[in-house]
Amino acid sequence: MARGVEFVRGSRAGLRRALAFGAALAVGLAAGGVIGLLAQVRPRERLPAPSPPPGVLNAGPAPSVAPAEASTLLLWTPGGLPQGFAGAAAALPGVSHIAVVTSGIAWLTRSYAGDGTVVDQPPAGLAIPLEVAGVNLSGYEPFLAPADRGILPSLAAGEAALGTTSAAIRRLEPGGTLQFGSAQLSVAGILPDAEIGANEVFVSRATAAKLGVKVERYALIEPAQGASRATLTSALEGLLPPGTVAQIRVPGETPVFRQGDAVLPPVEMKEFFGEFAAKPAGRGLLRIDPAWVASHIIDVQVPLLGEVRCNRALIPQLTGALEDIERAGLGSLIHPNDAGACYSPHFISEDPLIGISHHTWGAAIDLNISQNRFGRTPHLDPRVVKIFEQWGFTWGGDWVIPDGMLFEFVRFATGT
Repeated sequence: MARGVEFVRGSRAGLRRALAFGAALAVGLAAGGVIGLLAQVRPRERLPAPSPPPGVLNAGPAPSVAPAEASTLLLWTPGGLPQGFAGAAAALPGVSHIAVVTSGIAWLTRSYAGDGTVVDQPPAGLAIPLEVAGVNLSGYEPFLAPADRGILPSLAAGEAALGTTSAAIRRLEPGGTLQFGSAQLSVAGILPDAEIGANEVFVSRATAAKLGVKVERYALIEPAQGASRATLTSALEGLLPPGTVAQIRVPGETPVFRQGDAVLPPVEMKEFFGEFAAKPAGRGLLRIDPAWVASHIIDVQVPLLGEVRCNRALIPQLTGALEDIERAGLGSLIHPNDAGACYSPHFISEDPLIGISHHTWGAAIDLNISQNRFGRTPHLDPRVVKIFEQWGFTWGGDWVIPDGMLFEFVRFATGT
């Protein structure tokens, strides 16, 4: 399995397992040897029958192995990059250039087609959360395919691009309009998801700031010719403050080249589990459109846990995993009185700047909570973890900062 470099500045943790699955990110070479991030090839696996048969998942093609000579590196840290990191990294001798991506949530209050027809109109008092990415356009240009760079002047003028999946969900084409409160952005074009880190809306850094999106999430680093990955990684590590946890990736090691790469980006959660309108409700909680909850969230009995409240699209996989655990004689390792709800609408760590928890979609579940607190050494039996992974879940115990109670959906299971 491909590996990403994960380290803690000041107490080097070395290499840990990279959560690579599905097909690798496709990478193409643009003119002059600078890479452009091209189309991503991940099968969109859908749910089979309402009760998927047990068996091993279709694992897909084997992930690539990271080369010794560095290709484009992506560095991210939980909560955002340290202040001044980008300037210091750009000055390293092994760096050709660097682009830093800011991202966060902006609240869509309405959208219009090119002819002025209203497309999105959330219920009164609610808005649709969209993940917006902002970049320094000149710095990001080499990371776009040459055919897509023509959109940059429009973005510099304050317009927006949509990712391919986002455009499909939005039902918008170039010429449409996104309205975020009093701010309106014209849609200049549509870019491949993989070129923009699977963000929903892609704009200049200045435009993102006007929408309140300012946190630097990750850096794309183009190495100088002949630069060693190991040497460059060590140099980047040295720029981080003591105690900083960081993850470094190269193309092919993760399904999506962005921060938080162990889980699906919001646009894919919307594609698989539905898009909701909402509003912050204080104390890190969210109020979700009741109509969405009624159509997507259900209460149902499952093995071992009893009644759960989850997204209806998740139930076949959750049931399949729990049935396999029970059949394997491991049911006593799951403590039903120490489990959390699938559906729990809130921001990650109750912080609106971090993002929306996948519990809000009802597509994650917490198990054996008291023994697996966030940030502490996990204590879930590896046999239980393996079965959940076979059924399309990722385990938080393997994350950069461990969350050993948590299992989140990452792909639909295909029983064999």
